[in-house]
Amino acid sequence: MSIQQELEKRILVIDGAMGTMIQRHKLEEKDYRGERFKNWHCDVKGNNDLLSITQPEIIIGIHKQYLEAGADIIETNTFSSTVIAQADYEMQALAYELNVASAKCARAAIDQFQSNQTSHITQQKFVAGAIGPLNKTLSLSPDVNNPGYRAVTFDEVVAAYYEQIKGLVDGGVDILLIETIFDTLNAKAAIFAIKKYFRDTKQKELPVMISGTITDASGRTLSGQTLEAFYTSVMHAKPLSVGLNCALGAAEMRSHIEELSEIASCYTSAYPNAGLPNAMGEYDEQPHQTAHFIEEWANEGFVNIVGGCCGTTPDHIKHIAEHVKNISPRKLPIIETALA
Repeated sequence: MSIQQELEKRILVIDGAMGTMIQRHKLEEKDYRGERFKNWHCDVKGNNDLLSITQPEIIIGIHKQYLEAGADIIETNTFSSTVIAQADYEMQALAYELNVASAKCARAAIDQFQSNQTSHITQQKFVAGAIGPLNKTLSLSPDVNNPGYRAVTFDEVVAAYYEQIKGLVDGGVDILLIETIFDTLNAKAAIFAIKKYFRDTKQKELPVMISGTITDASGRTLSGQTLEAFYTSVMHAKPLSVGLNCALGAAEMRSHIEELSEIASCYTSAYPNAGLPNAMGEYDEQPHQTAHFIEEWANEGFVNIVGGCCGTTPDHIKHIAEHVKNISPRKLPIIETALA
């Protein structure tokens, strides 16, 4: 059954934070390096995407915990798997391999999870290829003294995303997820790369999910767009869903999700952080608290896909899944065709 058919029937649950779960393993530099990169010339600790190659069982295990908690969609461990982001570790040449490996980890987790199910009737699970926002932006200058300067070009961003998309598709993902968007121009480059890849390869296009980030109480993205402007900027991609994730907790995100549900002609998604970080940068919101907020959104008919971002764990996802499982999904609006 396709994800579109599943979305017609129920609210789907996407997984929670990958980084939060990796931190629980308290990995050291040697763990990140593994045998293959034990003599790498610079530090790689913190390159979580590399673990899909050096510690695949850890990544598969995290995916399985989210599946056991009730997630319908699991995201690949590829938030930074581009030549641009991997330059921080001088591992640009690994970008394609990282995406293939991460997609295979997610697929293996689903296969193992389903093989352990006692019932033959299991809901279908989907792998979303996570396409992060990059650590360089096309809309803003990193140099306050030179506002016209850009650290990267549009063509370079497209090329980086194109390679990532190729790896994700070759690895076997079901969906492509452009997420945590703070700069819509970066997202447009990702959309262009997706369209170009499927046009070049003549393959059937995969569904695309798009998720932006409202950075503060202003209700705007970091590059200055309102939510409506952001949606208008990406709707040409005909996405499966448009939503919000990261930056805000569920309490702060509610008004934005309500607004999005009113203007989006596609499905809507929301996966907030576990509240706002405390003074130590940690997240204190408990699973039942996050689930309570999201249950209210579901009852109001705001959402089709829900889950968690920074600070959320399998416990958060379990509570969310339990709270929304009997609630009908948001109905797509009927869009009237304008007369010529």
